[in-house]
Amino acid sequence: MFKAGDLVQPKKGGPKMEVLDVQGDEVICAPSNILSGETVTLKASEVTLYKEDGDFGVC
Repeated sequence: MFKAGDLVQPKKGGPKMEVLDVQGDEVICAPSNILSGETVTLKASEVTLYKEDGDFGVC
């Protein structure tokens, strides 16, 4: 499962996000490219750990 500080990415594609908190089956994230303090809540089943392959993040 995920924990605060993990980098994740939606399985359907999207920006790299940092996990801020995990509440049950929900993951509260902040997109790493937005500095406004905006958060996004996603189901844990909708995201995967972020990894980089060359210059690009891939799921």
